[in-house]
Amino acid sequence: MLCIDELRENEVIDFVDPVNDEKKKLREVMLARQKSLSADYVKAAGDSIQAQVLSSAIYRNAGSIFTYISLPREPSTDRIIRQAFADGKQVYVPKCVNGRMLAVRIGDLRRLRSGTYGIPEPVDCTETRTADELDLIIVPCVAASPEGRRLGHGAGYYDRFLGGTAGKTVCLCFRQMLCGGIPMADCDVYMAHVISEQA
Repeated sequence: MLCIDELRENEVIDFVDPVNDEKKKLREVMLARQKSLSADYVKAAGDSIQAQVLSSAIYRNAGSIFTYISLPREPSTDRIIRQAFADGKQVYVPKCVNGRMLAVRIGDLRRLRSGTYGIPEPVDCTETRTADELDLIIVPCVAASPEGRRLGHGAGYYDRFLGGTAGKTVCLCFRQMLCGGIPMADCDVYMAHVISEQA
């Protein structure tokens, strides 16, 4: 086994991670596919996905919900968030601080401001919860497989946040972004449920 102390000065060793390399290539393909989705498809499929979440037992039984703030060409979460407010549920959304993701409680979507990667975030972190303190965690993806493999954007925020609490995760994925055979590293978290517009 090579010890790093044995490397000669200025010697460069390439450590290739085959899983990350496969994921990077697949991510490029799926992001190109995502860009090709029509606005009509995104709207109709997103409405169907949100309706399925809201009619599910895991939503009905949840007192606290953590959900991403959707960007264009992602399954929307606006209706889920507004319905959760109306149902008296506690709503938490991501805020990225120093390379980690926090779940911060919000009471009004209008009070979010552009944050990490231009994604709307809460301004402060007055009330937070860890993943194991939340009843339902709604997760975005670039692509997912029906059995729970997930391809994210590659920063690892959700995998670090979730840790060993994947049992209450719901990943929202357009049917056209479902993909079998997504490579998974040891640190990647499988999703308990994947919801697309065709359940």
